Amino acid sequence: MIGIQLGFGDVSRIRFARSPLQEVISSAHLLKDPDPERRRTHRPWLRVAGPVANGLGLELLPALVGGRHYAADFLTPPPERLDVSFADEVERVRATGDDDVRAAVTEMCDGTPPGPRLAALMDDPAKHLGELAAELTAYWHAVVEPVWPRLRALLDADLGHRARALTGGGIAELMRDLHPKITYTEEWLRVEAAGWDCRHMLRGTGVLLVPCAFAWPKLVILTNEPYQPMLTYGPRGIATLWQSAPDDTAALGELLGHSRAGLLARLDLPMTTSQLAAGMGLTPATVSEHLSVLRRTRLVTSRRSGRAVLYERTALAAELLGAS
Repeated sequence: MIGIQLGFGDVSRIRFARSPLQEVISSAHLLKDPDPERRRTHRPWLRVAGPVANGLGLELLPALVGGRHYAADFLTPPPERLDVSFADEVERVRATGDDDVRAAVTEMCDGTPPGPRLAALMDDPAKHLGELAAELTAYWHAVVEPVWPRLRALLDADLGHRARALTGGGIAELMRDLHPKITYTEEWLRVEAAGWDCRHMLRGTGVLLVPCAFAWPKLVILTNEPYQPMLTYGPRGIATLWQSAPDDTAALGELLGHSRAGLLARLDLPMTTSQLAAGMGLTPATVSEHLSVLRRTRLVTSRRSGRAVLYERTALAAELLGAS
């Protein structure tokens, strides 16, 4: 059991963030993970991404992912804001101090001798962190960035749900269904973890909660200094992540127009105008016009998430799609 004590200052500093880098590291771990449930959930992505990733010739990244502690801590520095870019996260990895690199690799190896690539990294971290940054960037562009709009839509849907839970029921409601291994009682977050028996007093640092699609169903815990404590969990709706939009919208298209029917079919997850435009081959202005009509007829709703406006179909729209 891992216990995390939340004082008054910590509760007020609970926050959420997205992390493209978390998706990169978790997906790289997934490529090596034999867990059949996890692989079955992400099979459509694995089928395409596996051969592409194998062809990149990566060396340092695979060596740093998949140890007893899941991955070296410095690979996933807690995001400093909700909407951080991948490039900014990689620069933080590149700037990791030598002592922090060595400590993280030592903990990950858990007493076993490091392989030649990890030994070289520990010998001269500054020299090899640039190589690691290049590998992370190549992997991102090849297999994660192409699906980032889909991942982000799922993460945004989860963040919206968490915000409503916190507003309606406080931290107890927020934590109630965050992950099956988490319980919250009074001042303590308790995490079921076989082989662990430790307690952490946060003393005003707060906790960062990061939804990560490729982490599901795992719960990843970071409590080591110098980082802010962070819990990475699988978002709600993971089963819908790789589902395709319904192909047969012909009947509904006769009623609404084929473009508007197609938009409704894609809005099972919240998306922005630009995401919808890219997916349908339409201009953002055309999509915006269609969304305005659908919103006025109560077939879609909109809400703001940071600088973006997200659209989602309503229950009425879902009934129309099902009927067609």
